[in-house]
Amino acid sequence: QLQLVESGGGLVQPGGSLRLSCTASEFNPDDYTLGWFRQAPGKEREGVSCISRYGPYTNYADSVKGRFTISRDSAKNTLDLAMNSLKPEDTGIYYCAAERKSILDCSRRPGEYVFWGQGTQVTVSS
Repeated sequence: QLQLVESGGGLVQPGGSLRLSCTASEFNPDDYTLGWFRQAPGKEREGVSCISRYGPYTNYADSVKGRFTISRDSAKNTLDLAMNSLKPEDTGIYYCAAERKSILDCSRRPGEYVFWGQGTQVTVSS
């Protein structure tokens, strides 16, 4: 059973930066499509970004394009999300997730993902 653990969340001022990491157990990243999701209080979970199995294809929500960058490190078994120019509306619990159905592209639909981490809190506030 694949296990995912997120880290790197915290409190940051608007305009600041954070880098989230997701570490996977018994994990060859190229076997999985990976994604970052977030959920704000009272809202549904939404897809922030995803990356295809072999890395070249990425997809971002319009609200984070140009500010967030997703990347994977096969040597370290990690998935990262670099977040810059953070806004209060970026606040939420951030989850990483994995699925094995997609091969050449990726989806930001939460229902497509099977394996989930426990989440890490990101709060953007002055």
